[in-house]
Amino acid sequence: MERLQKVIASYGYTSRRKAEELIKNEKVIVNGKVVTELGTKVGPDDLITIDGVLINKDVKREYYILNKPRQVISSVTDNAGRITVTDLINTDARIYPVGRLDYDTTGLIILTNDGDLANHLMHPSFEVEKTYIAKIEGFLSKDDIIKLKKGIMLDNRRVDIKKFKIKSKDLEKKTSLIELTIVEGRNHVVKRIFKELNHDVIRLSRVGYAFLTTKGLKFGEYRALTIKEIKKLYNLK
Repeated sequence: MERLQKVIASYGYTSRRKAEELIKNEKVIVNGKVVTELGTKVGPDDLITIDGVLINKDVKREYYILNKPRQVISSVTDNAGRITVTDLINTDARIYPVGRLDYDTTGLIILTNDGDLANHLMHPSFEVEKTYIAKIEGFLSKDDIIKLKKGIMLDNRRVDIKKFKIKSKDLEKKTSLIELTIVEGRNHVVKRIFKELNHDVIRLSRVGYAFLTTKGLKFGEYRALTIKEIKKLYNLK
């Protein structure tokens, strides 16, 4: 017997966090009865229905990385009719993004229908490293560099900068390209880091996620993860 939200995620229907929302919103039926208790446990013979659809226990797991373009939503659907990351991948599987990138942020995002892996990667305790390249207004001062080395305080909690480097400076346009690696998952965290240093972010791209990179993928292109890569993601500590 396992918790209902974990079973829903393991069947590839959605992430564990989203499964909890579905349960709370009375969208999940087990053996003909609506379930709203998150601690509910189910067995292999229980029939689980979500929004009238019986979950397929034998669903094939799919795993992709996408180099997200700008003006694309990191979601499965969008009420405003904007393009979503799932629109860019040719599959009939119910895949969804692991985490999110802002509408105007480009770069690497993982999509899968494996709820266990999604939960594993998004759990704060695993501290998955994410690398970004930010084009900012102005140049980093010595004081800015000291602050980055010490970590930036946001909402009374320090964001540890694992590493950073100044890739280039445009003296004419007064802009800089900065690469930095963090393990944070808070919304707009990179933009907020530079805002604390009084630098606006002009352009932002995530170029690395753990050991994965966007190398070989143009904006809007994607590829399936290899078995070796999937196992390596599961083994992240």
